[in-house]
Amino acid sequence: MGTTQPGSVQEPKYWHLKTVLSEALDSDFTVGEVLPNERDLAARFGVARATLRQALEQLELEGRLQRRRGVGTTVAPPRVGVAVTGARHSGAADDADEAWQPLDCTTAEAPAAVCAMLDADAGEPLHVVRRIRVAQGQVVAAELLYVPASSVPELSGIEAPSGPVRARNVVRELHRLDLVGQDRSVELGSARADDAKELDRLPGAPVLVVTTRYLAPAGTAAVSVATYRADTCRLTFGDSGALEISHEEQERRAS
Repeated sequence: MGTTQPGSVQEPKYWHLKTVLSEALDSDFTVGEVLPNERDLAARFGVARATLRQALEQLELEGRLQRRRGVGTTVAPPRVGVAVTGARHSGAADDADEAWQPLDCTTAEAPAAVCAMLDADAGEPLHVVRRIRVAQGQVVAAELLYVPASSVPELSGIEAPSGPVRARNVVRELHRLDLVGQDRSVELGSARADDAKELDRLPGAPVLVVTTRYLAPAGTAAVSVATYRADTCRLTFGDSGALEISHEEQERRAS
């Protein structure tokens, strides 16, 4: 079986076009400007529309372009810098958590994957908190926070059985727990219909999925699945190990 040397791999046409388009975005377009339609762009650069679509998709993934409902493809603004953190071990909410806006809270059964992370039975009732994260006036993330009823036994079921008030109460009780740590993972995904609506994205658009397990002495106290706009956020890790979102690269390009 032969081997392929790195120097022998030919650059795909769409990748070369992506570089050309990126330079054109810097010189010929401004932030928020709507790009010409695919037919005109393909003719301008002398490529097939299929090649053009691949290049545009890559630029969207890199945060240079945005596809907006009823508008078309526009030049993306600089990425928004956001710190991704959770409840402090001391039991108080931190500044990042205060940036989450509660939308609703319901009682439901969690997906099988979440049940596995919680080590919970499939039929165990869970509080499902739905929140959005806003930074610099823009919605950058949508979250589903799964909290077993056993994790927040002091929560009263009489007052505010659902809605934003109930969501705040669940998060408040979670903060009161003696949390001992967090376990976080990040992966690239595609926006589900509900997430896409909250984030003003098209279904299937690239997103960053941050899954966090909140750990208590007795086990996993809650699981958060937060979906961030991949075109808006770039994830970085600081010296402390805390996960942050930075727009440093976009700021450099814009300056």
